[in-house]
Amino acid sequence: MFDFESFDLGTWQWILLGICGILVGISKTGIPGFGILVVPLMAIAMGDEAMKSVGILLPMLIFADLFAVLYHRRNAEWRHIIRLIPFALAGIVAGYFAMKALKGQDLLVKRIIGGIVLLMIGLRLWQTQRLKPDQEDKLPHHPAFALAMGFAAGLTTMMANAAGPVMILYLLAMRLPKMQFVGTSAWFFFLVNWIKVPFHANLDNITAQSLGLDLCLFPFVILGALLGIVALTRIPQKAFNLVVQVLAVAAALTLIF
Repeated sequence: MFDFESFDLGTWQWILLGICGILVGISKTGIPGFGILVVPLMAIAMGDEAMKSVGILLPMLIFADLFAVLYHRRNAEWRHIIRLIPFALAGIVAGYFAMKALKGQDLLVKRIIGGIVLLMIGLRLWQTQRLKPDQEDKLPHHPAFALAMGFAAGLTTMMANAAGPVMILYLLAMRLPKMQFVGTSAWFFFLVNWIKVPFHANLDNITAQSLGLDLCLFPFVILGALLGIVALTRIPQKAFNLVVQVLAVAAALTLIF
């Protein structure tokens, strides 16, 4: 049985973790922009165990991935996934050794997570402001582009579960139709997230206790997935993304300072 006292969490932390679970579900079925907000909020909720927040979030993401890949089981462009996975694996290995070197330095880890989130938000803003339809063809299609994007995705997802904007940039360059865009991203992260599991287990970021905490949060993920389906049809995407980005910046700055 899960020991609720093992993480020494206060009421506000449990509430914040529940909100994170809902946001994870929404990000997978409705509004992808919510995904970047979860990362700093989870680190804030875990306080002095910031590195463990990455391992706690991972099973929640995998659970939510199931909803996405079941819905998009026929929409993936596998040639892109196969092209990126080897480079993503290299990035995951690099992220693993970086986290191993930082073990026990939770304040520094919190700041690194906050910095990664700010970098990813900046990348996302650059995408939306600079990558107009007539500019997309200018993005590089050289094999080195896949190498760089795959490695960056692996590194950032291993260290902070924050590789969404990197994948968006790559898929924009490939000019995929909307359904293939979402389906390819869903399957890529489903596979990559499973690859990360043994690395985080080796770092003790995923343990029996952390999985017990995840089980407590899974109902919130399901609720979020259902809310995401409704939200997608009712809330203006542009305004929604702006709010998410502002909140994510505020949360990231809280981690850094």
